[in-house]
Amino acid sequence: MDKTLDAVLLLALPASGKSEVRRYLDLMPQESRSKDFHMGPSVQLDDYPYVHLMRRVDDELAKLGQKRIFFHAPDRPFQNPLDWGTLIELVNEDYADLVAKRPLNPPLAGMNLLARLEKAALKVGVPARLSVLEKSVQKKLAQALNAEAKKLLADKQAGYPDTLKGKTLVIEFARGGPQGSPLPLPEPFGYRYSLSYLSPAILEKASILYIWVTPEESRRKNDARANPKDPGSILHHGVPMEVMLNDYGLDDMEWLLKNSKQPGTATIEAYGKSYQLPVARFDNRKDKTSFLRGEQSEWKPEQVKAVHEGLKEALDHLAGVVRR
Repeated sequence: MDKTLDAVLLLALPASGKSEVRRYLDLMPQESRSKDFHMGPSVQLDDYPYVHLMRRVDDELAKLGQKRIFFHAPDRPFQNPLDWGTLIELVNEDYADLVAKRPLNPPLAGMNLLARLEKAALKVGVPARLSVLEKSVQKKLAQALNAEAKKLLADKQAGYPDTLKGKTLVIEFARGGPQGSPLPLPEPFGYRYSLSYLSPAILEKASILYIWVTPEESRRKNDARANPKDPGSILHHGVPMEVMLNDYGLDDMEWLLKNSKQPGTATIEAYGKSYQLPVARFDNRKDKTSFLRGEQSEWKPEQVKAVHEGLKEALDHLAGVVRR
């Protein structure tokens, strides 16, 4: 089977093993990636850096004596849940920039970041917030965030491929809803909502690799991986417990699979169309992936085998059912 997957949405509850799986795939020789996983060299997008920067915006606003605008508090959920859509619009913009190889070197990276956050939020129906701050506050906020914003743009451009042909786009994010919620989750919670905001260019070619854990296991692993000294890290950031319970108390992937118009897919209604996104699950309910955060030299052969075989089975399935 020589099908190369064009775009894989790497989805799961927080700390389920998404980033560990991504690391494993990235460390594989390209020959193995192609043969066993049907993946070309990866081009990666992730919404977590924007979550981190939203919290940084709030922290800097608080230092300036202003009200937080994104989160209720440093350890609490979004004030406006529509910001789940804001994150997707930022991913869409990153994808469009990547395809166009758009050069990004604004004279004021911090101000550019604020403008991007505001524009993405307005697209999903969030009222203006950053642009209505006093100009002096905007300027101080932008200055405080300038170094991080500049690094974000530099890292983003460093990830531009010469071409997407033969590559596999990997987009990672987590979604869910309050513990005990009835299904389907109401907008703007869950995957059904956020997937519907992905651009048509992504939806047309995307399939889903879902890392399957229980909410309880997600919370356990979140506590285990959290490193307060590295809050912006993809591999080591921790999600506050109130957020885990109210934003990730459960998710709707099982519901999407059971209610799809086609078996083995998630039906996403968007842009006046029904998109059938092929879904494969990597069963991580008994933890197979935490060891991948450690040094590769310390990985045990039996651990590697369990991950490799599980991923191969899931990605074989996607390569077999993905749009022909």
